[in-house]
Amino acid sequence: MNNLDIATGVIIALNVLVSLKGFDDREFFERFKFNVGSIRRGEHIRMFSSGFLHADVTHLLFNMFTLYFFASYVIAPLGTFNFIIIYVASLVFGNLLSLYFNKDTYWYSAIGASGAVTGVLYAAILLDPNMSLYLFFVPIPIPGYIFGIGYLAYSIYGMKNKIGNIGHDAHFGGAVGGYAVTLLLMPSLFKTDLWHVGLLALPIIVLYVLYKTGKLK
Repeated sequence: MNNLDIATGVIIALNVLVSLKGFDDREFFERFKFNVGSIRRGEHIRMFSSGFLHADVTHLLFNMFTLYFFASYVIAPLGTFNFIIIYVASLVFGNLLSLYFNKDTYWYSAIGASGAVTGVLYAAILLDPNMSLYLFFVPIPIPGYIFGIGYLAYSIYGMKNKIGNIGHDAHFGGAVGGYAVTLLLMPSLFKTDLWHVGLLALPIIVLYVLYKTGKLK
């Protein structure tokens, strides 16, 4: 399932080229990164461009390897064009949620394809919930839907407790984008696999309840 589709190759190439430019050109990096203050002043291009910048080579390689591994699980059932829609929608959803939760923190900045990649990952899990995944240093396969729920649960924990220099809200928003758009593109999942559709919605419902009850902060 890991043949490199042309769309995946183009997306990876764009991420590499833009990130390398950002590594060498600080002005370029600052101009196109996600920054709440700049976006609220009207620089909306940052909502998209920031998804192609990375902090360093390790950050870039991790995101691109993850994208390469899971892209085919989305492309096979939905096609290349719909995969691109999911990728772009997840990128934007991730940054929208990040902007929403940080709208009053004008200095808040972020970069990376993690939101888009997480959306592709969650879409892949929704389409193949029983795929076997492995955590680092744990040689026991984990069903994809368990991994997906656990990942978003950790993202909620990270958002609530401000853990690390990680955009947990962008990851979560990206997953919501991937989940929602996949269901729009393949509504038959409500009939063929309603159980996993419901299970994978649980973290999204939990986040909503925590937010509405004021327990997220």
